[in-house]
Amino acid sequence: MGITRKIKRALRGEVGVRAASLEAGRRVAASLRRRRERALLSRQAVRGAQPEERVPQLSPAFARMIGAELLAHFRGRATPRFFEGFDAAREGFDTAGGDGGPSAGEFAALTDERVAVLTEEAREVVAHRWPLLGYGKFDFGAEIDWLREPVSGARWPLLFHGDVALVRGDGSDVRVLWELNRLGHLLALARAYALAGDERLAEEFFAQVEGWRVQNPAGFGPNWACAMEVSLRALNLLACFQLLRRSPAMDERRLLMLLALFDAHGRHVRRNLEFSYIATGNHYLSDVTGLLWLGLLLPELRDAAAWRAFGLRELLREMDKQVLPDGADCEASTGYHRFVTELFLYSFILCRANSVEIEERYRRRLRAMLEYVRAYLRPDGRAPLVGDADGGRALPLARRAADEHTYLLGVGASLFGEPRFKVEGEAPEEVFWLLGAEGVRAYEELETAGAQAATSAVFERAGACVLREGDLYLLLSASGAGLSGRGAHGHNDALSIEVSARGVSFLGDPATYAYTSDPRARQLFRSTTYHSTVGVDGAEQNTIAEDKPFIIGDESRPRVLRWESNAARDLAVAEHHGYERLPAGPVTHRRAVTFDKREGYWLIEDSLTGSGEHDFKFIFHAAPGRAARLLDDSTAEVRDAATGARLFIVSLDSLAGVALEPRWSSREYGSKVETVAACWTLRARAPLNVRWLLVPVGTGEDVAARLELIARLRAGR
Repeated sequence: MGITRKIKRALRGEVGVRAASLEAGRRVAASLRRRRERALLSRQAVRGAQPEERVPQLSPAFARMIGAELLAHFRGRATPRFFEGFDAAREGFDTAGGDGGPSAGEFAALTDERVAVLTEEAREVVAHRWPLLGYGKFDFGAEIDWLREPVSGARWPLLFHGDVALVRGDGSDVRVLWELNRLGHLLALARAYALAGDERLAEEFFAQVEGWRVQNPAGFGPNWACAMEVSLRALNLLACFQLLRRSPAMDERRLLMLLALFDAHGRHVRRNLEFSYIATGNHYLSDVTGLLWLGLLLPELRDAAAWRAFGLRELLREMDKQVLPDGADCEASTGYHRFVTELFLYSFILCRANSVEIEERYRRRLRAMLEYVRAYLRPDGRAPLVGDADGGRALPLARRAADEHTYLLGVGASLFGEPRFKVEGEAPEEVFWLLGAEGVRAYEELETAGAQAATSAVFERAGACVLREGDLYLLLSASGAGLSGRGAHGHNDALSIEVSARGVSFLGDPATYAYTSDPRARQLFRSTTYHSTVGVDGAEQNTIAEDKPFIIGDESRPRVLRWESNAARDLAVAEHHGYERLPAGPVTHRRAVTFDKREGYWLIEDSLTGSGEHDFKFIFHAAPGRAARLLDDSTAEVRDAATGARLFIVSLDSLAGVALEPRWSSREYGSKVETVAACWTLRARAPLNVRWLLVPVGTGEDVAARLELIARLRAGR
């Protein structure tokens, strides 16, 4: 695709003339740099040597050191500091004499159960059998093939990284390959080694890294094709390096191998930054985070100071750009909000450990990101998976499901001394590794707020309205395409709702099943009809296409119009404009949600203004694991079989034409389960006003009384 066509495709959303002009120049310059890089790496490959992966470029003070001297330096250095829990391992090894493992007291903050889980995870990695995303465990064989995507079996060629086709149309998914090659699983080896000092774990780490290096020469193949992936791999290897650098398995040769690998990662990222004058997202943020960490933690490398300065400056600039004033990530996805929050949170902690000053206004912005997490968590402590959710992590210090976000609050509770962020009694494992035993003690001294203590809140820039009280929760989504209207990870979910009550999630978003391996599924999971909103004439709220899996239009432009909240009730009103382009006549959808906190129900009013005759579909998508049935033409019931709790969905206007339609939902990337949606369809002229009543009933509640409430509200009393 030519430069002009690429820029034309990119020019969507809010793009100014100056930004477009700068972007055109940047792309031409990047193309020339890529051409020079291809020629350089190709010449090196012909000569049979890739210096970037074999010889580290050290600063003058360290370049003169011989192997043994350099090894002694890395084994003995006290600075730079890493995270407190990791440094506790180093100090534990010092106490134990360096070869008997760390002292057990250093890890007293970890429960026996967590130690057992970590030990088992390490055993799996040694056996070359561990899980990836939502696909379950894979057996990778005696020699791991780092270029083979394990789900489809497709293998990528060792082409120059800029020539690698990432979307191949053969059922393969480079996202799965990249997850394997982020090497996050090696953290289990390193952390288990920190607990037990078992040299077999260290030997396995080096065996896998050396095998990876041989199969992935710098600059060639899919695992160098995305600077974000290179950066995330560097983060994981840096964490492992901190725990293993005192191991006897770390000899002079292996030290030089790792330093050369780190150096190659840093230089590759710096050459191939995923920057754009039009918009930057989590990719560029990952790039600069990797450079910051490499520069901060490996000052012995020649380019470290430049990486550190550039990485920190750009990290903070991206916080100004990517984090909305109300604390939400700009990409219209709670899954990516988790990922971006990790990048900022962990980087700020690392900077603090090394006395790198961060302005207070950025700390306030970080806290706002955590406040957003606190607000959107359901009463059961799980997150609604709004927009794309591919399970991405910056540093997987514990295995977490895609909807587990509470650990971020746990770290924030300890870091900021904020009891409202303490939603669980026991400190998440991340608190120990990031903040050490002192961090765990600080967490334990706080009172537990609990997941149900959160109150109703609105985030107008994010387009999120949370109407809640106790265990009653409704999220009204009025988020746009994301990235200032350019879109990438947003869905066609304008004015969609998620409902949880009586300890059960009743209505939920479908999340993300796959990106490129199944284009049809990708299209469905982000489509309007897969969300609990209103469809008109079978049209999408924003334009999407199967052959453009990371592009979504910005026609809907949703916005919050009104928000009221008091002790008795909440009111949220939002609208979107995605149907104003319909051939049969324009339609604007406005949805008002009233939450009666005293009687425990939600009233939804859908106003579809405009002109023309249209096919309307009112969709209520049941969450995974919930059964649904129709009680009559105007009432559907969504039920949890385990508890007996149920949610009544009632048409107050006695609409007919209701049916249960099959759907799919995904809780983990790569896995899906059958779900169902209750859908009312009718053909009518606009304007049209339709009202819905959502009434939850818990186990042991007086069902007759709740049905009487429904009857009374139907009668308008």
